[in-house]
Amino acid sequence: MLKQRIITAVLIVLALFAALAYLSVSALSGLFGLAVLMAAWEWANLSGFVSRLSRSVYVLVCGLVMLLLAWQSGLYGEQNFGVLREVFIAACLWWAIALLWVKAYPLSSGLWGSRGARGVMGLVVLAPAWLALSYLRSLPEGVYLILVVIGLVVAADVGAYFTGRAFGKAKLAPAVSPGKSWAGFWGGLASCVSLMLVLWKIWPEGMPIGLVAAICLAVVTGLASVLGDLLESMIKRHRGIKDSGNLLPGHGGIMDRIDSITAASPVFALGLIATGWV
Repeated sequence: MLKQRIITAVLIVLALFAALAYLSVSALSGLFGLAVLMAAWEWANLSGFVSRLSRSVYVLVCGLVMLLLAWQSGLYGEQNFGVLREVFIAACLWWAIALLWVKAYPLSSGLWGSRGARGVMGLVVLAPAWLALSYLRSLPEGVYLILVVIGLVVAADVGAYFTGRAFGKAKLAPAVSPGKSWAGFWGGLASCVSLMLVLWKIWPEGMPIGLVAAICLAVVTGLASVLGDLLESMIKRHRGIKDSGNLLPGHGGIMDRIDSITAASPVFALGLIATGWV
């Protein structure tokens, strides 16, 4: 199982690096869109839509929402900065609500437990994340910025894993994900800050923001990363399944791999705007 998991992870990383290196902005956005639509297929099942027809309709709706966001924001032409900012603000407000629901689980399931509510939740999770990643790639330093947000997500995950194993006793959200601990949470944030400190020091020609702003950006992105993971864990627990799918050997489904990114990317994008990076 571990060997299979490592092989799959290596292939994913190689494919990502190749896509970032060789694909144009629009082509990479399309590739991200394909991954998000595959995740939407899985989220449809998490929502309780089990037939192929209902899941296909859900994927279609998700695709239409993504196209609407791209059109309204001028993603592939003259970008409407105001719309982009408003979408990212709305996404961050949604994740603030999601935090309250995660903390209150299982009592909060009365608010979002229906198929329709979970379906809408998936659209709010997936579509803004795709827009954020596509927007990041369109920026002059887009490739580096995507690598930064992915690096922060990985740092939060790896730091939490090793710190949690060593010191984790007090549970972070036992009703949602019993394996996560407060020690792991703080270890993950410390890893994010450490990574940002290194990046701030070695960034080509220097980062266009101060060190304090860069650290704040790392912290909020790391926090969002944890929340994205917890939200999907909550939905899976409510649905009574372990993995969102089985497409990725050793890792589960697409949604299981991008759950943290769905929260981290719009938060990171808004953070770039708030700190004056863009």
